[in-house]
Amino acid sequence: MLIKSTHIVDTFAEAFRLRFVRIIVTAHDAYWLDAAVRSVCGYGTSVIGCDAEIGVERHLDMNDTPDRRPGAAILAFGFSPDGLGQAIANRTAQCLLTCPTASVFDGLPSAVERVPLGSHIRFFGDGFEKTKVVDARRLWRVPVMDGEFLVEESVGIEKGIGGGNFILQSGSLDSGLAAARRATDVIAGMANVIAPFPGGVVRSGSKVGSRYKALRASTNEAFCPSLVGRVETGLVKGAHCALEIVIDGINEQAVGDAMTSGIQAAIGPELLAVSAGNYGGTLGKFRFHLHQLLTTA
Repeated sequence: MLIKSTHIVDTFAEAFRLRFVRIIVTAHDAYWLDAAVRSVCGYGTSVIGCDAEIGVERHLDMNDTPDRRPGAAILAFGFSPDGLGQAIANRTAQCLLTCPTASVFDGLPSAVERVPLGSHIRFFGDGFEKTKVVDARRLWRVPVMDGEFLVEESVGIEKGIGGGNFILQSGSLDSGLAAARRATDVIAGMANVIAPFPGGVVRSGSKVGSRYKALRASTNEAFCPSLVGRVETGLVKGAHCALEIVIDGINEQAVGDAMTSGIQAAIGPELLAVSAGNYGGTLGKFRFHLHQLLTTA
């Protein structure tokens, strides 16, 4: 398949089951909202080494937040409900409780499965904390030095998908970075997905396992330009840069739509090929075939 001058490799991205939570973070103004978001989403790129894959799903109009303040919807993904619940509680306590004016609300109020949030963090109030119900939401009011920290008692948790991906192969670093920016700019504007790596892009694409027994993952040598001629390569002729876009989403439709839109946006000068990462179906049960996605689109 060719789209303009870009070759679409006949392959598939392999994704796997994760759980996710959605929290709504609000603050006094855009500056403090940005501070809260940057902090809570830090060190949240890959469940290979982080407690959660986390990022901004979208920014919210003040009319769409529970307290009518500037806000952002944040998605966090993890393998298990307990592990993800602990991760979001730790991040809330360390990054949002500490951030001036920040408040935290549940973004999945209809979810049946729930994990504690404010019911844990309230103990920081040392007995001075209070609970209140607002619009059917049970909140904890924890006294802090700028007033009160409002945090929802629990957050909903649902099944999602992690590891949707595509790999951009370009003739130069500059053209590869430009293509990646076009893709991530589009994905950032889509609901129900996040691209958790720095700037939405990962240069250190990985494979499962390693020659070193202690490592769960290691460099995907098939897409490293410096190893062409030394290993079996997945790069097309003339490719000197490969960048991967990894996408987590709330369901298959969301991930597939984000992959399709991202690939379409990335296509441009010197983007030689688009491929994807998979392990022959051994990593996860969700397969996103590039040809099928783009033909349907």
